[in-house]
This record gives sequence, C-alpha cells and structure tokens, in this order.
Amino acid sequence: MFDKLEDLVRRYEEIQNELSEPGVTNDQSRFKKLMKEQSDLAGIVEKYREYKKAQQTVDESLELLDSENDPEMREMLKSELSGAKEDITRIENELKIMLLPKDPNDDKNVIVEIRGGAGGDEAALFAAELYRMYCKYADTMRWHVEMVSLNENGLGGFKEVVFMVNGNGAYSKLKYESGVHRVQRIPVTESGGRIHTSTATVAIMPEADEVDVQLDLNDCKFDVFRASGNGGQCVNTTDSAVRLTHIPTGIVISCQDEKSQLKNRDKALKVLRAKLYELELEKAATAEADLRRSQVGTGDRSEKIRTYNFPQSRCTDHRIKLTLYTLDDVMNGNLEQLVDSLTAADQAAKLLKMNE
Repeated sequence: MFDKLEDLVRRYEEIQNELSEPGVTNDQSRFKKLMKEQSDLAGIVEKYREYKKAQQTVDESLELLDSENDPEMREMLKSELSGAKEDITRIENELKIMLLPKDPNDDKNVIVEIRGGAGGDEAALFAAELYRMYCKYADTMRWHVEMVSLNENGLGGFKEVVFMVNGNGAYSKLKYESGVHRVQRIPVTESGGRIHTSTATVAIMPEADEVDVQLDLNDCKFDVFRASGNGGQCVNTTDSAVRLTHIPTGIVISCQDEKSQLKNRDKALKVLRAKLYELELEKAATAEADLRRSQVGTGDRSEKIRTYNFPQSRCTDHRIKLTLYTLDDVMNGNLEQLVDSLTAADQAAKLLKMNE
C-alpha cells in the first residue's frame, strides 16, 4: 500500500510541475485532464502526509522516552505516543478506503426512472412522492433536475416518470437507490382504514458519453407527436414531442418536456445512451459475479431494497438492516444518513473482499 502511496505522491508533484509550466492553458483538453487528476489525488496525498506526520511523532516520542528521566515528561510523551498510534490506525483505515478502485461512473450525472408497481393508483401516488423526495435531496446537494417524460394518473400520481439529475457526484450518491421501494400505509383511496402495501421501482442510470456507447443513428427511429398534459403554452399546440425507438433492442423513449423538438430529441438520445450503457454494465456485473455479490447492490430492479412504513414513521433499508424512525425527514429529502450508511457498507464489503 505504501509503495503505491509514494507513487501517487510523485505523480501529484509531477502534475503540479506541469500545471506551473508557461502556456499550459493553451491546450485546454490537457489542462482539464491535469486539473481533474490533481483534484482526484489531492485528498489521498493530504491524508498520506497526515499519516507520515503521525508516524514521525511516534518515532520522536520513542526516541525521547529512551533519554528522558523526568516522570512528568515521560507521562506527557507516553500520552503523545498513544495519541499518535491511534491516529496511525485511523488514518491507515481511511487510506485503505481511499485506495479502493473508484467506480468510473461516480462523477457522472444520472437518469432516474421511477415506475408505479403493485398497488394501482396508490403505487402511482407513491412513485410521485419518491420523485419529490429525490428532487428535494437534489436541492440540498445543489444539483439540477430536468424532467424528461411523465405519465400521470388522474389522482396526481405518476405511472412513470423519467428525469435527469445533473451535478457533481450524483451517481456516487444515488446509485444505491435502484430497486423496489415498498410503502405500507392507509391509502387515500381506502375507505375502510386498512393498511395496504404497494411498490414502486427505481432505476438509476449513469449518463453515458458518446465515447461510452457507440450509437448508430441508423438504428434509431424518430416519431414526433403533439405533447399532452400540463405542458404550458405552445407545448400542446405543436408537434414537439419525440418518440425514439431503438430497433436492435426495442427500447422506446418518449420525451415531451421541452417546447423544442430538437431539445426533446437530444434528451431522448441521452436516455437511450444511458439505457444501453446500463445493459453493458449489467453484462459486466454478471461476468464478475464475485464482485457483484460483494457489493451492497447498485442496480437490480427486482431487489426489494427499502420499506417506508407510514403508521410507524419507519424507514428500513433491508440490504444493511438499517431502520430509521424519521420517515417524514426521509420523504422530505433528508437522505444523508441512508446514503452514508450504504456507502460505508459497500466500502466495508469491498475491503473484506480485498483482504480475502
């Protein structure tokens, strides 16, 4: 581990030297690449320097203890030595996590697809609430949400909603949300006061760049139609909505959020690229079955991942056996505790796998 850390420090210093060269900004592509690499390495280098400082404190304290006879000074040195050793253990664990292979998609924007599942109108209402929950979480993270397509029922619920979340690290935070979300409560449509169980499925897909997916537009069929719903002035009076069919896979995407046909076409292509990229990721995950089993879960739509129990104000994540009795906060977008716990569990599983 320490040989690798020394290599990273050397590379970090090389990047700093390159960035200080005159005219480095003339090549914007190279400049951005260097800045990104510097940013990625900065935290690890700083943490390693913190480790070396603690190690130096240990060495100096041991050396002074050998020559110090004053009882008070010896106690002070022992206390300093103990604290430095504790720091070393803590920093070593932090460095191990920082050196885990990074998911190449973590920094990407995401495309989110929420569908009402079992439960009819109640499932659609729950899907709408999940959408609002993620929008509120995105606000707290200073991310930008863009609607792609929406299929509503007559009660304000969403049969299906597709939207984009644009922001730094969006995929790293939201990737654990893929799966079946279950709600237990008395529906507004229930006259007998009985608790019902309904579900909604969430799919989180990293936005794919053109280099990630080779998409042949000859394989795509575009149809235009008039948008429906509360689209606003002009949207419902022109053929601005776009339906994109990917012939080889049969994937169909509709986009009608924008007034411009070209903008809807562009959004539909982004969703298609994300879906095709997700298919490639699923193939890779299947090929790496051991790695897949070591992860908390980042993509299986059939996996029941979380229950939202309204009568008990309880939210339970079944993958990590975490139960919170702050359901109102969760539905208001306060997902930090869930996200942090899932991230920590995933890191622990990967560390365990690495040490086997």
